[in-house]
Amino acid sequence: MLDIAGNLRAVKDRIAAAARRSGREPEEIALVAVTKKFGARQIREAAAAGVTDIGENYVQEATAKWLEIGPAVRWHFIGHLQRNKVKAAVEIFDMVQSVDSVELAQELGRRSVAAGKTLDALIEVNVSQEATKFGVQRSEVPDLASRIASIGGLRVQGLMGMAPYFDDPEQARPHFASLKELFDRLPDEQRAWLSMGMTQDFEIAIEEGSNMVRIGTAIFGPRG
Repeated sequence: MLDIAGNLRAVKDRIAAAARRSGREPEEIALVAVTKKFGARQIREAAAAGVTDIGENYVQEATAKWLEIGPAVRWHFIGHLQRNKVKAAVEIFDMVQSVDSVELAQELGRRSVAAGKTLDALIEVNVSQEATKFGVQRSEVPDLASRIASIGGLRVQGLMGMAPYFDDPEQARPHFASLKELFDRLPDEQRAWLSMGMTQDFEIAIEEGSNMVRIGTAIFGPRG
């Protein structure tokens, strides 16, 4: 039987140790539990063990879970968001971590205003510069951040990125350091969250300045 609570304790211990190595308190690091391909039962179990933030990759899958769970947790969209899914996404998500164009930001803002809410957003950066990965290029970040800063209904709060997968997570360090450097150049009001680090590399990410990690496998086990 999967021990979600036990796994969560182990992950939090590792987060705490990495935070202290980087000169910060564990409470400064937000944990987003990624529940792609896991159901409402696992979300409830994780919430009972102290998880407050849930990450989902697909709007349709998340909607089904949201109808069961509702606003008992904070919902983060972390996948690639198509513009035809924005209306549904705005209805259930509290934060979209994958804004990668002015056009998407404008649509998110427009839908948020119509829904009477302000949506938190992160700009997704293609840190690895891999053609198969989504996100803007590093050189595009300052201009995009500036252009979407005034969009109503949207509150840009930082950056999100994903390092390439390495057998040795230490190799991800330069990618995280690069994203932290970009983050530090943003205006103060846009520097709330630097979302980087997943199961295989979150400790390195924290050491390099991440204050939000997205962890699924280490909590819920391998996906089917």
